[in-house]
Amino acid sequence: MPQKRLFCVGFGFSAAHLAALLLKEGWSVAGTCRSQEKKARLERDGIEAFVFSPDEPLERGALEGATHLLASAPPEEAGDPFLRRHEEMALEAAQSLEWAGYLSTTGVYGDRQGGWVDEESELRPDTARGKKRLAAEKDWLAFGEKSGVPVQLFRLAGIYGPGRNQLTSLKEGKARRIVKPGQVFSRIHVEDIARILKASIAAPHAGAAYNVCDDEAAPPQDVIAYAAELLDRVPPPEIPFEEADLSPMARSFYEDSKRVSNRRIKEELGAALRYPTYREGLKALLDAGAY
Repeated sequence: MPQKRLFCVGFGFSAAHLAALLLKEGWSVAGTCRSQEKKARLERDGIEAFVFSPDEPLERGALEGATHLLASAPPEEAGDPFLRRHEEMALEAAQSLEWAGYLSTTGVYGDRQGGWVDEESELRPDTARGKKRLAAEKDWLAFGEKSGVPVQLFRLAGIYGPGRNQLTSLKEGKARRIVKPGQVFSRIHVEDIARILKASIAAPHAGAAYNVCDDEAAPPQDVIAYAAELLDRVPPPEIPFEEADLSPMARSFYEDSKRVSNRRIKEELGAALRYPTYREGLKALLDAGAY
């Protein structure tokens, strides 16, 4: 049987965890990065790496032999950066592609004032970041229709995992308990993202969209308080949202409040979350010293 080959457009946190799962099963993995330094690090880990940036197009032949394609590079004003520059290359590789996934965000639903959304909800992003992601979703679905490659969309909630969590921010003295009444966020552990992507690879559904989140949307200050409890620390004082000195990017995260249904990943992909809420996820990170 020919070797499966995953190509990751944007080799970030989520792609790295999926790659680790597939490498253990004998897959080959390749991906793009933005610097020669990261290229060298990826190659040390057995990953074929290609530098890709607006000023450095991907070399021809990079997608050769790819059976699976995962895209997570941040969108630009003009749309998805990879398809905008390399759609012809992607179309040439389509004959070998069995699956393609695009990592989007639950931000495409916009603010619901704490209400519920599922994959059938109207898409009405109200932040610049959410609008760009929705445009990129459309780019990838159009590629799927043009190429015949089954493209799936994965709308990720707030990602946490080793070295990127509230335990880490408390340890580094960066944690803040900002309180905005009624504000809730959904979250997802990066290991569960990788397992959900792997389940989709085993059962492609062309054009499908999946919300990738855990079972409990929660106020961010509650998560910080729980992390402090795990570390046996006094939690940072609460700061009213109106008084918080936030960057425009940080402030934008508080513009959306919603509860996201994950029923489809369970019913259609058979996903069983290892970390159904932030409590199990943070406790496991603490026990593993991964913070």
